[in-house]
Amino acid sequence: MISAPRCLAEVFDDRFGREPDGLWSAPGRVNLVGEHTDYNDGLVLPFAIGQSTTAAAAVRTDRFVRVASTLAPGEDPVTVDLDSLEEGTVQGWAAYPLGVLWAMEHSGHRCPGMDILVDSGVPVGAGLSSSAALECSVALAVNDLAGAGVSRRELAVIGQLAENRMVGAPTGIMDQSASLLGEAGHAVFLDCRSGDSRLVRLDLEGAGLALLVIDTRVTHAHATGGYAERRRSCELGAELLAVPALRDLSVGDLAEAAGLLDEQTFRRVRHVVTENARVLDAVDVLDAGPAGLGPLLVASHASMRDDFEISSRELDLAVDTALDAGSLGARMTGGGFGGSALALIRAADSAHIGAAVEKAFAAAGLRRPGIFGVLPGAGAARVA
Repeated sequence: MISAPRCLAEVFDDRFGREPDGLWSAPGRVNLVGEHTDYNDGLVLPFAIGQSTTAAAAVRTDRFVRVASTLAPGEDPVTVDLDSLEEGTVQGWAAYPLGVLWAMEHSGHRCPGMDILVDSGVPVGAGLSSSAALECSVALAVNDLAGAGVSRRELAVIGQLAENRMVGAPTGIMDQSASLLGEAGHAVFLDCRSGDSRLVRLDLEGAGLALLVIDTRVTHAHATGGYAERRRSCELGAELLAVPALRDLSVGDLAEAAGLLDEQTFRRVRHVVTENARVLDAVDVLDAGPAGLGPLLVASHASMRDDFEISSRELDLAVDTALDAGSLGARMTGGGFGGSALALIRAADSAHIGAAVEKAFAAAGLRRPGIFGVLPGAGAARVA
């Protein structure tokens, strides 16, 4: 990642032959609890992290858009005409930023042509929502440069629309909301049906705690089959149980649901219903401080592993090892099938737990994981 705004502006000048009109940054996110509940109209509790994506952008006098990335310095910019940009016409990473421009126009906001250079420090495929960070940094830039005046809540919808329709990933609205609405020291408690949100204090440092991200180095992609299959299974469960979405079921409804669904569909439903309950419990726990979150994280991972079946050998090893080494709680985070685990630890235990996980991965013949601490950070903003 290019470390300073001035340096990124210089790279922009090298690529496009002029200075950018501004720089906009948006963070990745960690989901504390509430996995695969967002597209079921449910509840989530993510927070923005310090790792971010920055977009440098400048308006053009025509309707062409050129996008480039510092991660592909030898590649020519991807160039499109906004007047002919349609769903499915862009492939690869460029579908995310260009999808934002398409979604802005699709939502009734006319955009000028522009040049955009993106630079990211969010690990790709690690379950930390590098895609939403990219979408939200570009969305902020386009919103400002077009003078559209779109609210952050609507920008989150635009980012989701880009990912659903241009990229083809059937994701919910959680990631974009966390990136745009996050604040330092807080998690975002989001109702994915109403769009209502509120900040919940997450004072890890004050409690002597920390959160470790364990990146298994096994990448995942939401546009591939496993994620979409889980979503279809949830929609089937809601249809068979005659409710608008799984959000409308309570834990008390599960006994009856078990007699109406096949075993696999029931387990998918049970995960979503109990995960929504865990989000509510987590919000209540945080009123007394984050130390009580541990058992909820453990229960969430068990549900994703056994009922939703989205964990992996590497994620299970990371979680089990972190718990054995003294973590207060641990779970996989993100869409699953790879990516990262999250461990709630006493801050003083960070080196010990990290070393234990690395040793376990080496003993299993796996790649060395990436291990780093995260704190709830600020949401997206213009930085230059």
